[in-house]
Amino acid sequence: MNAKNGSGVPALKQTLGTIQLWGIAVGLVISGEYFGWSYGWASAGTLGFTVTALFIAAMYTAFIFSFTELTTSIPHAGGPFAYSKKAFGPLGGYIAGAATLIEFVFAPPAIALAIGAYLNVQFSSLDPKTAAVGAYLVFMTLNIVGVQIAAMFELCVTVLAIFELLVFMGVVSPGFSIAHFVKGGWSGQDHFSLASIPGMFAAIPFAIWFFLAIEGVAMAAEEAKDPQRSIPIAYITGIITLVLLAIGVMVFAGGAGDWTKLANINDPLPQAMKLIVGEHSNWLHMLVWLGLFGLIASFHGIILGYSRQIFALARDGYLPGYFAKIHPRFNTPHRAILAGGVIGIAAIYSDQLITLGGQTLTANIVTMSVFGAITMYIISMLSLFRLRRSAPDMLRPFRAPLYPWFPAFALAGACVCMATMIYYNLLIFGVFAAFLACGYVVFLMTKNSRRLAQSVEPNPAAQG
Repeated sequence: MNAKNGSGVPALKQTLGTIQLWGIAVGLVISGEYFGWSYGWASAGTLGFTVTALFIAAMYTAFIFSFTELTTSIPHAGGPFAYSKKAFGPLGGYIAGAATLIEFVFAPPAIALAIGAYLNVQFSSLDPKTAAVGAYLVFMTLNIVGVQIAAMFELCVTVLAIFELLVFMGVVSPGFSIAHFVKGGWSGQDHFSLASIPGMFAAIPFAIWFFLAIEGVAMAAEEAKDPQRSIPIAYITGIITLVLLAIGVMVFAGGAGDWTKLANINDPLPQAMKLIVGEHSNWLHMLVWLGLFGLIASFHGIILGYSRQIFALARDGYLPGYFAKIHPRFNTPHRAILAGGVIGIAAIYSDQLITLGGQTLTANIVTMSVFGAITMYIISMLSLFRLRRSAPDMLRPFRAPLYPWFPAFALAGACVCMATMIYYNLLIFGVFAAFLACGYVVFLMTKNSRRLAQSVEPNPAAQG
């Protein structure tokens, strides 16, 4: 039998504890500690990128402290979709839901291809795309079998990925030199000047990569045993964990040697370690192998995130009700899991067939995923302000500290990120806007189904 809520519509089973939610929060993001961020050095330098990364870390910290108020007040599988719908009505729900869907559906193909490329290095006869599709099949199956099993797996691989980052820092520390880190640290110059500022702004997307998708825990809120208590702890300890790891990884990698050699590659950590221990060290081989856990943790966690978003949108009539069905045995949204996988696998096989601005499809969809995330951050903070005014008596188990300053800083930071992203990625922003426009047409066409759908508004007081 499927789980039902009080209205008799599909509901997810509450099984997740605090430590599992922490594992999801960190696991969603931790692949960003292994690769992607070092491209920020190419434009900003080590010191310039440090300033950018600290600004983004502050923005995310303020955002998470503010976002947690929404998540605990409205513990809904739709996450930002549910908050914006309550604050701004169906149109607000559409904008947040579509943006979140773009973020979570478009990120996994790039990570899957990274997994495939990594396995191809170890097994040269294995086609990266075949391996990427295999990853989808394995982790979609794991997510379908049960959220409890999926969350425990996520926790295990996340802990292993953190352990490996700590091993990296420990192994390179004997060769660390602050002189290496600061040399040419301001966009190639040894001293700060106004000429360094454009490079620091250009590096914003790579700093975002350190933290992108941590908000996905919100989509597991309906499956948390005690969301009012467990989600704040998971979010806050998760963002602290990620900030400390990001600073540690960035500083130790940059101080290991000539950081310019790490600024345009996909594997900065093994290459930084190679500068210290040589290419035949057993430490290096362990890092290369266990580094896979970071990719797996994020890939697996994002599948959980996109499936809950598709499920919630379908349950409220924004998408076909077919995708709101829950597996009768496993109590998981199996159709939503498979739907996102079909899109991801199609993107994998279209990688070399579709190019924009001279870049492959997957390179562009990562950028589009960031556009989706920033749009969602903006509308979520606007929802927080709106609900404080329109629903002052709403139960708020966790209230954003330093209100209104924390959410205002998060909102301002997100707007700066959006403006920067548009300036440097105008073509991809146009594609992103076109997706939203097409989705809006669907939104208009689903008016009747949204009216007929039995909208789910879980009562926070009844959770747990």
